[in-house]
Amino acid sequence: MSEKRLSLSPARFLSARRRHRSAGLVVLLFGLLAVGSAYAAFAPDNAVADNSAQSQQIEEGKKLFAVGCASCHGLNAEGGGNGEGKMAGPSLIGVGAAAVDFQVGTGRMPAMQPGAQIPRKTPSYTAKEIEALAAYVASLAPGPAVPAEESYDISKATDEQITRGGELFRTNCTACHNFAGRGGALPGGKYAPSLMNVDPKHIYEAMLTGPQQMPVFSDQVLQAQDKRDVIAYLNALQNQKDPGGFGLGRLGPVSEGLWGWLVGIGLLVAVAVWIGAKGVKAKGVKAE
Repeated sequence: MSEKRLSLSPARFLSARRRHRSAGLVVLLFGLLAVGSAYAAFAPDNAVADNSAQSQQIEEGKKLFAVGCASCHGLNAEGGGNGEGKMAGPSLIGVGAAAVDFQVGTGRMPAMQPGAQIPRKTPSYTAKEIEALAAYVASLAPGPAVPAEESYDISKATDEQITRGGELFRTNCTACHNFAGRGGALPGGKYAPSLMNVDPKHIYEAMLTGPQQMPVFSDQVLQAQDKRDVIAYLNALQNQKDPGGFGLGRLGPVSEGLWGWLVGIGLLVAVAVWIGAKGVKAKGVKAE
């Protein structure tokens, strides 16, 4: 009897025992073994390739960081001093890839010189170098990631979303950036920059990370859709024409009042001086 059992093939043996209590478990184990073997045959190569490419990118970012950033932020991004007891650059541990992409992508970093406000300028690094720097800083500690393109895509924004974005902007942003998004002065020599002609990705990253004196609008404060609505409103504001023909920078009553004083009252003073000069000449002619 035992010889007959041994002579049966595995398939016929399972068929013969298909009604056994453990038959289902055996089939399940065979299925898991087949799936695991297939995954082991195809997945590891891709995973190893991805890890290798990521490690190479992080290593490249580390080299770039050591050359262009470590003098202020420290060799390990822990922050550095200027030799006079003052901080030259803050720690970048935990700021995330989004902060690096914003600061370096807008040209604010590396800074030309320390100051109350670091202005926007032409980027010093290529797109691939910025990605490498962001990958290196992101590898140091968890932080906000660079947003996906669909997060700031406003190509399908509706009028309702633009209107809602305007409400959010006027509630949270106009105190610094002006109702027209043209920026404004802040204490201590700082200023809120203009938001015109700024890449939507960088606006999203600024809300996500809070650069310089700007507060952080995390997804718990402003959700992804809220941020997208604000960006859509700024885009509509940028494309809006000035009804009067000359917007005066859309800086509000200060520029309008200054225009009134310099031009309006200036013309009145000039007319008054002209009338006075004419009156003096007329009296001189009569006296003769």
